Amino acid sequence: MCGIVGVLGNHEAAPILVEALKRLEYRGYDSAGIATVEDGVLDRRRAVGKLVNLSDLLVHEPLAGKSGIGHTRWATHGAPTVTNAHPHQAGRVAVVHNGIIENFRDLRAELTGLGIQFVTETDTETVALLTEHYMADGMTPVEAANKALDRLEGAFALAFLFSGEDDLIFAARKGSPLAIGHGDGEMFVGSDAIALSPLTDRISYLEEGDRAIVTRTSLEIRDINEVLANRPIKTVRLDDTRIDKAGHKHFMAKEIAEQPTVIGQAIGNYIDHEGNITLPDPGLDFATLDRLTLVACGTAYYACLTAKYWFEQIARIPVDVDVASEFRYREPPIPARTTALFVSQSGETADTLAALRYCEGKADRIVCVVNVPESSIARESDLVLPIHAGVEVGVASTKAFTCQLVVLFLLALKAARDRGEMDGDALADHLSALRSMPSVLSTALEANAQMQKASLKLAEARDVLFLGRGLMYPLALEGALKLKEISYIHAEAYASGELKHGPIALIDKAVPVVVMAPRDNLFDKTVSNMQEVMARKGRVILISDRAGIEAAGEGAFATIELPSVPDALTPLLYAIPAQLLAYHTAVAKGTDVDQPRNLAKSVTVE
Repeated sequence: MCGIVGVLGNHEAAPILVEALKRLEYRGYDSAGIATVEDGVLDRRRAVGKLVNLSDLLVHEPLAGKSGIGHTRWATHGAPTVTNAHPHQAGRVAVVHNGIIENFRDLRAELTGLGIQFVTETDTETVALLTEHYMADGMTPVEAANKALDRLEGAFALAFLFSGEDDLIFAARKGSPLAIGHGDGEMFVGSDAIALSPLTDRISYLEEGDRAIVTRTSLEIRDINEVLANRPIKTVRLDDTRIDKAGHKHFMAKEIAEQPTVIGQAIGNYIDHEGNITLPDPGLDFATLDRLTLVACGTAYYACLTAKYWFEQIARIPVDVDVASEFRYREPPIPARTTALFVSQSGETADTLAALRYCEGKADRIVCVVNVPESSIARESDLVLPIHAGVEVGVASTKAFTCQLVVLFLLALKAARDRGEMDGDALADHLSALRSMPSVLSTALEANAQMQKASLKLAEARDVLFLGRGLMYPLALEGALKLKEISYIHAEAYASGELKHGPIALIDKAVPVVVMAPRDNLFDKTVSNMQEVMARKGRVILISDRAGIEAAGEGAFATIELPSVPDALTPLLYAIPAQLLAYHTAVAKGTDVDQPRNLAKSVTVE
């Protein structure tokens, strides 16, 4: 997801814009730029690559002005070049844009027919040219921007800056998040509160269809029906937006290390002093449900796959799990007495949000598990369950994944209790074991050296397989995804029992196989599959507890020993090696761990 910032300030805007953009780097980007107005003159600077390139450019070609907009671009339409970088300028208008203008080709053809020249390959340039065209017809900047917006189809967050207007930013939101920051005689625009946190802790969040006229001393917001709808100002805790590595080499390393702490916080927010599971809405009664539909993308989807085992085995409630991008177009029937549950770290994932909207009016209740309670998905849900992971900067999700698992596990326990599938003593035992998990995860992190050593061999491979059964199958999928995301090594995961149905053809001495196998009721079957791999000279990295490693016998290329925990809680524990193996492999290969190529932290476009 790209990043937008805007400043109407009392100081030079350029350094403020660049610093704010740095706080949005975690979203992923491949070019950046800013535009300012100084004495009515609109100008801009853009650069490809990291923000340091833009900073270097500004040293040699400074940009004056106390009003400005900035952008980090993740290329969609058009390659990452200076010409395609934002802001896009057409005469008196500069625009920054997150999202996709779906009808830009039609608009481009229309403007070309009027003799208007295009210089980029982007959809965003169409917005700037269309606005300038309407201004040339005599409209004011706000009138022109509004008329241009009326012509747009697709998803967008937009901020406009105009020559001759030192005290105006026009902003609009449809499908992509945008927030307004309130200062003392200053106003700010940003994709999220993180970008604005050094500038203000007072934030108004635009809602779907909102358009905002921003000046240094005023904010006018009109909703999708053009009705005045000034949104409330909320005070954001600055601690919740703090971004630093805390002495770690990478944000990902820091966020892996934070998991015992944030998991403890998540547990504490959902279990009261009497040992009861407490939800923001105590009216959620699983006894009234016949089915759950779980929808998510990427790592959050694997959290849902894990939860399917919990809900079905512990609570005996049927569960469907879908990838959001497929769910929304398959248009599945939603039976009566179905709750739809959506999981998203950012709460802004475009496909997940679209799937949620498909379920509106069909599902009995819409529940979301998110890390950002002010997000679009949260605002459009009946029940919001925050995961309390704190800001996650690394593109490859770590602590958000395990916090999602905690919340989903607690929901499964509540469902089991509501449906009479679990008595009070059994619930107490589960909750006691869950409370011990922060300590257990801290112990697992002490095996970091084992994981680092094993990763050196993974770094030499071109292909890696992950195997797991039962609750370990989603964790194998997550391990493979992590390795692909940050080390760029091709990795696939299979349910161990599927090995003989095709994947075993891939096994040879050049293909490492990571086997996740706690000593559970499926352990013997998994070890049998592991032996089949070793018989074909496959190099096995076995992840298990001490009893599992001893029972598996010799033959594994490497072993990683984890503590023993109740079977239901193994996903929380085995997430640690899934993350650390990928992390150390990426470090060994010298890739950009926190901002891997081609990826964005939150995918707000299809």
